[in-house]
Amino acid sequence: MPHTPMPSRRKTLQMLAGLPLLPLGAGASATGLLAACGGSDDTAAFKSASFTSMAAPTLAAPAAMATTSVGSTLKITYDDNSTQTFNLAYQPFFVTGDMVSDGKGGKLLAGGYVDINNQPIIDKTVAGAERQYFSDSPDGTSLLTVPNAKVDGVKGKPVFAVVQFEYTTWAQDGKTDMYGKLPSPIAVLTLDQDQTTGKLSLVKYYNVDTSKVHGLWITCGASLSPWGTHLSSEEYEPDAFSIASNTMFQAYSQNLYGDATKANPYHYGHMPEVFVNPDGTASIKKHFCMGRISHELVQVMPDQRTALMGDDATNSAYFVFVADKEKDLSSGTLYAAKVGAGFSIDPAVGTAAPLTWIKLGSATSAEIENLANTLKPADIMSVVKADPNDASYTKIVANGKTEWIKINPGMEKAAAFLETHRYAAFMGASMGFSKMEGTTVNAKDKVAYSALQNCQDSMVVGNAANVPGNGISIPKTLKAGVVMALNLRGGLKDTAGAAINSEWMPVDTKALLAGEDIAADALGNTGNPNKICNPDNLKFSEKMRTLFIGEDSSQHVNNFLWAYNIDTKELSRVMSIPAGGESTGLHAVDEINGWTYIMSNFQHAGDWGGIHNVVKDQLDPLIKANYKNKAGAAVGYLTGTAAQMRLQG
Repeated sequence: MPHTPMPSRRKTLQMLAGLPLLPLGAGASATGLLAACGGSDDTAAFKSASFTSMAAPTLAAPAAMATTSVGSTLKITYDDNSTQTFNLAYQPFFVTGDMVSDGKGGKLLAGGYVDINNQPIIDKTVAGAERQYFSDSPDGTSLLTVPNAKVDGVKGKPVFAVVQFEYTTWAQDGKTDMYGKLPSPIAVLTLDQDQTTGKLSLVKYYNVDTSKVHGLWITCGASLSPWGTHLSSEEYEPDAFSIASNTMFQAYSQNLYGDATKANPYHYGHMPEVFVNPDGTASIKKHFCMGRISHELVQVMPDQRTALMGDDATNSAYFVFVADKEKDLSSGTLYAAKVGAGFSIDPAVGTAAPLTWIKLGSATSAEIENLANTLKPADIMSVVKADPNDASYTKIVANGKTEWIKINPGMEKAAAFLETHRYAAFMGASMGFSKMEGTTVNAKDKVAYSALQNCQDSMVVGNAANVPGNGISIPKTLKAGVVMALNLRGGLKDTAGAAINSEWMPVDTKALLAGEDIAADALGNTGNPNKICNPDNLKFSEKMRTLFIGEDSSQHVNNFLWAYNIDTKELSRVMSIPAGGESTGLHAVDEINGWTYIMSNFQHAGDWGGIHNVVKDQLDPLIKANYKNKAGAAVGYLTGTAAQMRLQG
């Protein structure tokens, strides 16, 4: 609701002036609500926000389990202790597979795949029903504005959403696995922001041309940079040493280039950045100097230089990139963390494990891209799977497997930025995390948050992937995962004694919230449905002092979007995702033209696993009816409508 203070005696307007809130739903307007209120000369400023928790849907209402279900409310408290409550709801811009406007009188397929020449990639798996592939897995989303924006068809103010599509699960025959076999598209949505209601309406859909960055590989979580660009991701970097046997990557290359051998694995596993233009078009670049890791979600700190990166892999680590210049990620220094004594995933443990930082190298994106263009894996290092009984080799664990590596003379920089996981292990970093997902920052308190979707495999003592002494060993598996909190400080030195040029480096890590593994309940949940489970997307709202958590859970029958108030410690279930789907695209936006938004998407509804045996027969036809035979998924945001008004006078 309007952020700029406005003269009025009405309680509603006092609330509007104190804090931008969620937009009103369709059909309701701020002016209409104001007209219904009595008068008072009192003024009240925003004090706090809280969410009431909705109940998890059950088979008593199967329709709610088969769609985006929102039964929560947002309660605003003012400094005079008056309150106002808003019912929350979900508003999609589209379901993938819809035909949407290109802003020029034509139509485009939402989430549609194109090759390196920007031509549609056709799904031919059903004879006589050939169609362009489209994604059922929209993921990272950024909502932003651009100075002097002007787009035909916008009647209010233009707002842009950048949306990336991670993969598609199946071809239309329902049998052909398409994960990782298609080049990930990124789209810019031009949205018309109604200045009376805050409602966002899709006006234009633009496909970003990714040909100049070699196409994109499995774009997962994303964030908005402090300077207003979309920071993308490329997850699960393809192993260059085993690429000849990687049939998934060969299929990707075939679909992208029309040639199964043309795609270069060293071009993927990097951090792309999207720059939106005032007319709703955009350009993209890849930053090759931020490490070739399983990029999940990058969080740039308020200094506009320091980036904490998620690393969604077995034997992953905390990585930080410190840029040389503000608002410019094209050159800088890459660090990996060593975890000290006391690491725990139990929030009840009072101490935090210290972090120290190993410098891996400094580089520019241009020089690393040139190395990627020219080097083969064997030019950088030797990798063997059995002990060579040769002291020149170093034993490491990478991606869950023990290896012995030897770096070729003069190839340290290439190893640091193109074989980052292996080089970080070689340098002594703590490579023991499993599936480190989203990151976000609480700037006021100088605390970062990091999601560990599962605490298993390389994290557990005795597991073949666990490295003794790496600081990350835990006594037993917690499949349900945790959210970690990391204090941020300046004045640090790396392990070689050199100063780190950042005031926002993580200095320790401690569990904040944990899920709970349980025996399967009556619905099939194997994670406590009243706690977070397999956290993935994270975003923090400074205004609401709230950490939002989206799940990627194979333990909750319905995945949830949660809100956790870091002051009151209250955890609230805000939204339920269609059963078998994953909560993605999370983005909490404190203020755009006076309005606050919570963006949210979902992926692969009805992707059944063992936990869905109780519900799938009943829910499968409902989800098929809702989401294009399970081929579609929604991109949208949460809305709010006034549920009660405190009328005075």
